Amino acid sequence: MEKIVILTGAGISAESGLGTFRDEGGLWSQHRIEDVATPEGFARNPELVQGFYNARRKGAARAAANPAHRALARLQAEFPGEVVLVTQNVDGLHEAGGARDVLHMHGVLAGALCAACGHRWTAPEEMRVGEPCPACAAPGGRPDVVWFGEMPYHMEEILGHLEAADLFAAIGTSGQVYPAAGFVREALAAGAHTVELNLEPSAVVSDFAETRFGPASETVPAWVEELLAEAG
Repeated sequence: MEKIVILTGAGISAESGLGTFRDEGGLWSQHRIEDVATPEGFARNPELVQGFYNARRKGAARAAANPAHRALARLQAEFPGEVVLVTQNVDGLHEAGGARDVLHMHGVLAGALCAACGHRWTAPEEMRVGEPCPACAAPGGRPDVVWFGEMPYHMEEILGHLEAADLFAAIGTSGQVYPAAGFVREALAAGAHTVELNLEPSAVVSDFAETRFGPASETVPAWVEELLAEAG
């Protein structure tokens, strides 16, 4: 086995105290997705959207990587082949746990994007309405996250990795958000072994050859230990 491709979702960060879309009482439960996670919502009420992402940015900055994040970083460091990490998460905890070259398909909370010229820069902790772009000075600064209706980042590169994968794993994903939910079928078509590690079965669990259920901080380190022992 030479190439492992891993997709992670919100479930891997839940034990770091960051809620998922479906957590009751969490930040997401207080807002409609259409209002805070679409270009149209930002156009209608930029103050609401900036405030929502300011709160998420602060939460992510306070969070610490958990054993699942650290285990994947260890796999990257010690596996003799290639380990590609793709994440739907915007929290930066993979890097905090020691991972490198993470493909953030949904962007990062720590980043800002100019809606006018496309320039990217490090976001301040508190982005404000009309945040000026340091490159073109347009008042179009927004969070550098991919909203519903927008194209995820790095898709061509990700699909290339999936086509070459020997093993594909999805960790902490719901299987309800495309195109990520379709990655398992891309990997299967390429002949990869597929495994889902999750707290509970995802919407696409039947597409996986192998499943492991339980808290990510337990299942992921154990799985990594097995992979490294096999690679020996």
